[in-house]
Parts: sequence; C-alpha cells; structure tokens
Amino acid sequence: MTLTQIRAFIAVVHHGGFTAAARALNMSQTTVTSQIQALEQEHGIQLFHRRGRRVELSEVGLGLLPIARQIGSLENDAISLLRDSGALTNGSLKIGAVGPFHVTEMIEAYNARHPHMHLSVTLGNSEHVMRELDAYTCDVGVVARASTDERYHMQLYARYPVVVFVHAAHPFAQRGAIELAELAGERLLMREAGSTTRLALEEALAGIGATPRVAMEIGSREALREAVARGLGVGTVSESEYVADERLRKVRISGDPISTHIHVCCLKERRESRLVASFFSAVQALCSPVR
Repeated sequence: MTLTQIRAFIAVVHHGGFTAAARALNMSQTTVTSQIQALEQEHGIQLFHRRGRRVELSEVGLGLLPIARQIGSLENDAISLLRDSGALTNGSLKIGAVGPFHVTEMIEAYNARHPHMHLSVTLGNSEHVMRELDAYTCDVGVVARASTDERYHMQLYARYPVVVFVHAAHPFAQRGAIELAELAGERLLMREAGSTTRLALEEALAGIGATPRVAMEIGSREALREAVARGLGVGTVSESEYVADERLRKVRISGDPISTHIHVCCLKERRESRLVASFFSAVQALCSPVR
C-alpha cells in the first residue's frame, strides 16, 4: 500500500467517482483506476461497488476510510513540519463547529498569527462535529458539550447561560426573568435531538420533575428564530448565539440554571501535531470560563 494509492482512494470517496477524483488529483482516470485496482488486488478485496458511473464503498472500504483519512492527516502534518521548518506559511486547517459566533473569533485570532493558512469551517451540532473528528474530515472541533471519551482532548473555552426568547406579544416578553418551571407549560420549539441546548434544557426540567412540551423540532437556529418570530412557540438558545430582532424579546431564566460550555477539541493522538497545536495556541488567550 502506497501513499499514492491512499490519496486515490480518498479522492474517489470524496468526489464520488473516478473521473472527478482524477480531475482533483490532476491525473488521468486510468491512473486513478489502476491505483485502486492495485490496492484491491494486492489484498484480495473490493473497496468499491461499481454501479455504472457511480461507486459505493464496500464494507471493507467503509472500514478503511477513517484509517486512510488518518494517514492523509499524518502526511499533511509531516509536510507541515518539513516545509519552511514547520512555520505554517501555507496549508489548510479544517474546523467543525456548532455555530458561527465562537469559531469566528477563533479564526480571527488564528489568522492574525498564520495569515497564509487556508481555513475551512463546517457547521453542525456537537454530535456531528465529533463524528467529523473521528472520520478525520476535520482537524479541530468547537463543541457545546464536553466528551468524557478518553480519545479526545477537550479544552474549555467559555460558559454561557441558556436564555428564552419569545415573540414581542408573548406574556413573557414584558418580564425580565421567568422561573424554569414556567417553561414546562409552554409550546417549546426545540432543535434536533443532538442539540446540546436541547439536552441541557431537558435535563434541567427533569431535575425539577417537569417534562417539556415539545411543539415542534426545527433543524437550524435561523429557522427556529423565524418560527418564534411568527408566534409559533417559545425558543431557547445560548445567550452568546441570540440574535436581536425587533419581533423578539430575550428573557433570562432565574438563577441561570442552564448553561452551555463551549470547548475546543481534537483527537488526543493529534493534539501535538503542529497544525492542531497551532490552533489551540492561537485561541488560548481567548479562553475565559467565566464569560
């Protein structure tokens, strides 16, 4: 097995076929096909099911994919170390994040140190980001829930209370704060099951013997905010992610019993790689558990 074969395998998966992979790698389709066939023949396995122009990963291919991505990440780390004495004057860093607010200020801090690095950001809930780390499709994650899994390195970035937001005509809108128990009787608009804010709210309500009345599940913050603005129910969000709108009012929960804790994380085995370490170093000065 060679690095060229690994690169070809990853490219076919990423681009969905041999022709597109060949274009991305600046190779002929015949070369890419021969690299994959050589890898399959060497080990007597089939990595892809060919269905006309489409390809689908076999069971063996699915098992190889995270390992291949790990090899690719290690190759990038090695190149970074050797090129320009590891000064990170060019290259790319992939970030998975639960939302744009926190990661944007992190990117600003990182860019000030490494202005020539290319950064890419994908957004999803915490569960999605952790899966991206496992699959080596992102290098670092910005998540709203700490993991106790020993495979991950977790660094606390900040703590923010969860607040309620309602339509301007809602009875809560004229109050500075409400009690947690009052939420149990409201039509709650909730994020999907993997949302950290939702999990924290459900745990807090369960702690006082209450069950949330989930009127609707909505898969994005923007859509949830619009639903609340149209008077369809009550929403909750980390205070750091609340976006002011003349149609909405933000209301605190007395005593701030619910919080989200933003963490920067990576696979523990990659914490000391130059690329990943450079990100942690850049955001270290921003970390403040009390904000």
